[in-house]
Amino acid sequence: MTFSDNAIPSLADVASRAAEHGVADTTTKVGVEGLSFFYGAKQALDSVSIEIPANQVTAFIGPSGCGKSTFLRALNRMNDIIPGARVVGTVSIDGQDIYAPGTDVVELRRRVGMVFQKSNPFPKSIFDNVAYGLRINGLTGSRTELDDRVETSLKSAALWDEVNDRLRDSALALSGGQQQRLCIARALAVEPEVLLMDEPASALDPIATQRIEELVYQLKREYTIIIVTHNMQQAARVSDRTAVFWLGKLVEYNRTSQIFTAPAERVTEDYVTGRFG
Repeated sequence: MTFSDNAIPSLADVASRAAEHGVADTTTKVGVEGLSFFYGAKQALDSVSIEIPANQVTAFIGPSGCGKSTFLRALNRMNDIIPGARVVGTVSIDGQDIYAPGTDVVELRRRVGMVFQKSNPFPKSIFDNVAYGLRINGLTGSRTELDDRVETSLKSAALWDEVNDRLRDSALALSGGQQQRLCIARALAVEPEVLLMDEPASALDPIATQRIEELVYQLKREYTIIIVTHNMQQAARVSDRTAVFWLGKLVEYNRTSQIFTAPAERVTEDYVTGRFG
């Protein structure tokens, strides 16, 4: 989805145009009830509850330090590696509590992939970057299948046409935008159900950012996507629903068009109109 007007549209205009594409109500993919999170004695999230629908893009917005990224990482237990981290409440994927005893965290992170703010390709070839997860998880039975899965993933990340003749070249030789799309391809290769994206375009130029946004908009046909962004124009362009965080709390959650045109909370209105944040 692109906007070709010469004038820069307002957030309300962007959200309204996005709404024209329609947002169908679907089943809940990720359900969160009363989630609080602590870094030692410091509380970062305070009783957050939310239902995130399948095959839609949900954006998390809010000022720096409000808990967006902490909440995102809680959805695939990336915070588990932090000493002193503690979670209260439940997070469910398709109704299954991911914090229940005995949960296979490796399998969880295959189902719930993540793309980070800074692209982090491995110091390997383009091919080996995408094939990495497939190999360590034993997800392919032959070299032909491996080749096919790598090609499919690169096509899904809109990168195949740019790299298909240099798959053995180092991934570190790619541009910043290409590296980020390679990381998306790597995440998609293991066929996740949910894709978490933490500021995936914040370090990219406008053209690369547009490519990532168009890719996000396309990927929701196959995946449930949750994106953290400080760029409210981006949230308005790519997301179906938007959640607003402030001081560790979820203050408002609604269709994106509603959040940017008629928010219910004063905090939301102040943030999206630039009065603070």
